[in-house]
Amino acid sequence: MKHIPLRTLLAATLIAAPAAAQQSQPPVMPVPMPRPAPAVPPQAVPVQPVPMVQPVTPLPTLTAEQARELRSLLERDSAEQGLRRVDAALSLPDANDALVRAALDHARAVHAGRLDSGDFQEDWALRPASFDPLPGFARAVASNRIAQWYAELPPPYSGYEGLKAGLKRYRAIVADGGWQSLAAGPDLSVGSTGPRVAALRKRLSIEDSAVKVSGDSFDTDLKAAVQRAQRRYGLNPTGTVSTQTLAALNVPARERVRQIMANMERWRWLPAEMPRDRIQVNIAAAVLTLFEGDQPVMSMKAVTGKPGGGETPMLASTIHSIVLNPPWNVPTSIARAELWPKGEAYLRRNGFRIIGEGENRRLQQASGDTSALGRFKFDFDNPFAVYLHDTPAKAGFSRFDRLASHGCIRLEKPDQLAKHLLRDVPEWSAQAIDAQVTTTTKTVRAHLATPVEVYLLYWTAFASADGRMNFRADPYDWDRKLADKIERRAAAQVAAR
Repeated sequence: MKHIPLRTLLAATLIAAPAAAQQSQPPVMPVPMPRPAPAVPPQAVPVQPVPMVQPVTPLPTLTAEQARELRSLLERDSAEQGLRRVDAALSLPDANDALVRAALDHARAVHAGRLDSGDFQEDWALRPASFDPLPGFARAVASNRIAQWYAELPPPYSGYEGLKAGLKRYRAIVADGGWQSLAAGPDLSVGSTGPRVAALRKRLSIEDSAVKVSGDSFDTDLKAAVQRAQRRYGLNPTGTVSTQTLAALNVPARERVRQIMANMERWRWLPAEMPRDRIQVNIAAAVLTLFEGDQPVMSMKAVTGKPGGGETPMLASTIHSIVLNPPWNVPTSIARAELWPKGEAYLRRNGFRIIGEGENRRLQQASGDTSALGRFKFDFDNPFAVYLHDTPAKAGFSRFDRLASHGCIRLEKPDQLAKHLLRDVPEWSAQAIDAQVTTTTKTVRAHLATPVEVYLLYWTAFASADGRMNFRADPYDWDRKLADKIERRAAAQVAAR
C-alpha cells in the first residue's frame, strides 16, 4: 500500500428528523348537570412553549448548462467510485430538485461512505465523521465551479486512487466476459503439459500482459508468471500451481470487482486527517507497519485473529504505554473452552494461577518467557480488550496464513518496536529494556513520552507502485458483506428518488 501525505475530507451524513409525539385527548363524558368551570386568572394559565421551526435551506437552482454538466459527472462517476452493482443501470431524474438531491446523495457516499449507521457491524469500529454536502454544493453552483467541487469529494489518498484505477480495469474484464475457472487436477509445475497448462496461460494473461497465451507447456517463463500471481495474491511464490493458487485464480472477476468496491468504502471511513506518525496493522495480511513523517520506517509480520469468533476488529486508538513482563489475565471464554478442561496440574505446570472460587474464579498466567503475552504488551484503549503483544510461539510467523489469534495481534519483533517507541524516554534506554526483560519477570509499565496512534485496518485489495492490483483472501467474509450492503443501499437510494 503506497501512501502520500493524507489530507482527507472524510465524513458521513446521517440525517434524522425526530417525529413529533402526538398526545391523544381523553373522550368528553356527558354529565347530568353541567356547571361552568371556575375562572382561571390569566397569570395562572400555563404558557406552552412555541416550537422552533428549523429553517429549510432551499436547494440551488441549476442552469441548463449546469444540469447537463452535473448529469454527465454523475453518469461517469457512479461506477468509477464503486458505489453500485457492476451491472446496475443508472437512472437520473430530470427535475431540478431531484437531480440536486441525487448529486448530494452521491457526494455523501463518495466523501463519507455509502453505509448508513445501522449497516456497521460492532467490530467495524471505524466511523466516518458527519458531512453535509449542501453548503459546498450551493457555493459551487453560485460560482459555477461544480466540476471542481465534484473532483474534491473522494479521499485524496494514493491508495484510494489505485483502487479506483483497478476498479475500472476489472470492470472492463467483467464486461469482456471475465475469465474461465481452471479445472482441478494434479499440481502444475515446470514440465507439465496439456490443456490445463494452456488454460492456465490464458487465465494468467488476463491479469498479466507479459504472459504468452500460446502453448500448452509449463516452461520457466510460465513459472515466473505464476510466481508473480502468487505474490499478488499473498501466497508462497513457489511457482507451482497447487490448491491455494488454483483457488485464488478461480475467484470470479465479478467478485474481484466487489472486493475492490469494499476496500474503497473502507478508505472513506478514515479520519479527516491521519497523523503522520502512526502504526497500521493490516488485519487480513497480518502485517504491522510503523510510519514516521508519513513514511514507513519499520515493518514486521503479525498474527491476527482467526475467523469464526476470534476476528480482530477494525478500530483506531492511541498506544499510551508498554507493559514489560506482562502477566496474562485469561479471558473467561478462552479459559472455559481451552484451559479449564486440561486440568489443574497442566495449569500449574504452565504458570497459571487460579484466582477466586466457584463461578467467579479466573486464570492468570505469570509473566516470563512462557507467558502467552511474551515480554511486551502494547496497550491502547478500546472496547474489545485487544492489544499488540509478544509471543513465545515464534514459529507462527513463518506461515503465510497468519490468522490464528483470539483477536489480539502478536508481533514478530516486539522488542524493536518497544525500543523505538520508548527512545525518547530517558529511563527506558535499549539497555534498560533488555535488562528488564532478560534478568527479571517483574511487571512494570513504561509510559510513552509521545503516544502514537494505532489503526487496525482490513485491506484485502490494493494497488502496487506499478498499478498492478493485489488481492488477499477475505478470511472474515467482510468484503462480501460490505459489498452487499453497498449495493443494497445504492438500490434503495435510486428507488427513493
